[in-house]
Amino acid sequence: MERITEQQVLAALSGVVEPAAGRDIVSLGMVSGVVVRDGNVGFSIEVDPRKGAQMEPMRKEAESKVQTLPGVVSVTAVLTAHKEAPAGTAQSSHGAGPGSPSKQAPGQAARALVPGVRAIVAVASGKGGVGKSTTTTNLAVALASLGLKVGVLDADIYGPSQPRMLGIAGRPTSPDGKILRPMENYGLKCMSMGFLVAEDTPMIWRGPMVQSALQQMLRDVEWGELDILVVDMPPGTGDAQLSMSQQVPLAGAVIVSTPQDIALLDARKGLNMFRKVDVPVLGIVENMSMFICPNCGHESHIFSHGGAEREAERLGIEFLGGIPLDIEIRETSDSGRPIVVSNPDSAHAQAYVKIAQRVWDKVAAGLADGQRTAPHIVMQ
Repeated sequence: MERITEQQVLAALSGVVEPAAGRDIVSLGMVSGVVVRDGNVGFSIEVDPRKGAQMEPMRKEAESKVQTLPGVVSVTAVLTAHKEAPAGTAQSSHGAGPGSPSKQAPGQAARALVPGVRAIVAVASGKGGVGKSTTTTNLAVALASLGLKVGVLDADIYGPSQPRMLGIAGRPTSPDGKILRPMENYGLKCMSMGFLVAEDTPMIWRGPMVQSALQQMLRDVEWGELDILVVDMPPGTGDAQLSMSQQVPLAGAVIVSTPQDIALLDARKGLNMFRKVDVPVLGIVENMSMFICPNCGHESHIFSHGGAEREAERLGIEFLGGIPLDIEIRETSDSGRPIVVSNPDSAHAQAYVKIAQRVWDKVAAGLADGQRTAPHIVMQ
């Protein structure tokens, strides 16, 4: 196989013209992050987020130009948004001109745009086993109950659980062999690796494959118009979490933890990761906050109690609420009938709705301020 070089890729892209400027995207300094590996080519095109819809044909043309090079197996071009530099800020001398990206402040990495999605919120935890996926499912359904258009992305590649929790079976369809239609239930759109592989099949993938899968489930899915996309993040603070935080315009993150010290220690790591990559932490949810005996009504603090609330106060973030350890929450999650759907008038369901309302209030405030808004892009 003929070896492809970065110079060849850039030479091919020099034939792609930015419509408004009338110059090619290479001389304008719009191309960045060129990666060539085993015939697979990837790169970013930095655009004004307000012009995202108009730039989609240009992105496809860029992919087509590079695909014609001998030895190219696949091409992935991603539109990324850049922020305008404040008045008086010096511009990079390389590729300066109309349409060229401004220098970004440290920690403000360009983030890939997601078509049609107004806001993306990550639900994360520092460790597994704290009820993050259960929280994601009920939070998403609660957001939909508020009249919002909601999607769920199951980003836990190694342990996808949203298909079971949302009671969805089957495989996604594709109108053209390239774009997948998300699965739907309870008024939610959902995409998960669990739809594409058998439930008992282990995903033995390295980091780059996981990153590629996440990008495809974001960009190559027909999400349509969504007010909010809730992302069920993998547990921990590894490569997948960092990639999602840096490459996607997250409106914020919700941290899920149980009350005991060891869980809060890991939750703190997750919170600090989001802060380091400039993602706002919307608040913390204390899951398994208490256990109320269904027979006698006695309240037991199996995993301690109030630790997440105290941690939130110490770290200066909002405590969004506590969810008890309850058999009904567990049973409804396992059976694919989230408690917010199966028993919407229960105290537990109302607790999720209250958390959802607070999360949306904060996200909506950010949208009003123009923070991290993904522009409207139409996938052709």
